[in-house]
Parts: sequence; C-alpha cells; structure tokens
Amino acid sequence: MTYSLIVGNWKMYKSISEATTLINAIKAGVRAATEVNIAVCVPFTALQAANEALQGSKIDLGAQNMHYESEGAFTGEISPLMLKEVGCRYVILGHSERRQHFKESDELINKKVLAALKYSFIPIVCIGETLEQREARQAFEVVKKQFEGSLAHLEAKDLERIVIAYEPVWAIGTGKTATPEQAEQMHSYIRRLLIEKYGDDTASKVRILYGGSVKPDNITQLMEKPNLDGALVGGASLKAESFIQIVTNSTHLSGARGN
Repeated sequence: MTYSLIVGNWKMYKSISEATTLINAIKAGVRAATEVNIAVCVPFTALQAANEALQGSKIDLGAQNMHYESEGAFTGEISPLMLKEVGCRYVILGHSERRQHFKESDELINKKVLAALKYSFIPIVCIGETLEQREARQAFEVVKKQFEGSLAHLEAKDLERIVIAYEPVWAIGTGKTATPEQAEQMHSYIRRLLIEKYGDDTASKVRILYGGSVKPDNITQLMEKPNLDGALVGGASLKAESFIQIVTNSTHLSGARGN
C-alpha cells in the first residue's frame, strides 16, 4: 500500500519550546488521519527536541538542508551523520530559497542527493521556475534542466527512494498558488521525464509533491489531480490548525501512491 505525503517546511521559524508545542498539537490533531504519510522539517536547533516530541507518533522528522560530506572543515554546515543522530528520515534539498539566496547549483544539489541516499535518508528534491522564467515560456526547459542536473548519476533503484517537489517560485510565500490545472500540467511533465529516463514502473513509484502557498482551502482541489502525490507546505505548517486541516483534507484523496 502506498500513500501520499504531506510535509511541513518550517523554514527559519520556531524556537525549541515553540516547536515542541506545535508538534504536540499536530500529533493530537492527526491521530485519526489514515492513508497519508506526514513529516515536519524543522530548524536545526529544534531537531533533537522535535525528535523526542515525535516519539510514538506517525509523523516523521526531516531537516531543511545538509552538507554532502560526513565531516570536515565546513564551518556552519550540518552533516548527514549529525542529522542521522537526531532521528531525521527526510531532508529537503534544492529548495528555491537555497537556490536563490545561497546560489546552490544543480551540481551541488546533486552531491547532496547522492549523500542523502548513501546515508539512507529520503531526499525531497525541489525544482521549479521563477515568474520571469514562466512569463518567458521557459518553465518546462528550466524544470527539465533542474531535474536532470539535480538527479544526475542516479539509477532507477535510487529514484524509488526519492521525493520530488515541484515548487513554482512565484507561488512561494506570495499568496499566489498555481491553479490545480497548472500544477497538474507540470507534475504530468515531470512524470513523463521520469518515464523517459527510468521507465513506467519506477516513475509510478516516485511521489511528486506540490509546494507553493498550499492552504486548507486549496489542498483538496490540488490533491484531486492524478499526478499530485502530496504537498510541501510552508507558512500553513506553522499553525497546528491549518496543517492538521491540510492533512485531514488530503487523507481521503490519498489512494495508493507512496510508501
């Protein structure tokens, strides 16, 4: 049986005590949610406390970034082994904010993806175009380039352990959301890229999430589309009520999609 995936990306928000409080509220609210996988990707400083708070729940823990080396002279970085020690299962890689503000290239993201797989994480690999690129009708070209570069050197068996998140940059934190039709168009395109490179069987096992101003009032319409396998939720994951509602509204639409 395979399920959709709802991931909360807390970005640079929440102290340790706030994180614990939020997790406890989410745990209580999603206890009855079935047939959907849930994860929260919290700031590095709150990972240990979050791991402790999540014990006994169905919610997995994730990080928002990591270095590709296991240790070394990389001041300010976090290694895969450090994330493993605090109980992370998922790690977000290549988020548009990392690409934009920290100039992360597809080559660097690919190194991180390979390291994540080496250490048995489930990488959530983000790809997506800016507003300027969409208006210039370059969206598909940009997404294909990021897809190929970020997932280079991977075999079909590797793809089955990866989650792809399509996040139109113009819809992140702006209040704008790609219409369900726009989202499905790009998700369908990404699925075709997977089929062309890895075959139908592998492509059907890869979950493709949508990220970009996901809210309780639009998640149902998004999740009704056949190639949307879940959501990477930003601002709405910072409040228990809205995140719980997103999970709840996704549950009956999950079908059999991920694992």
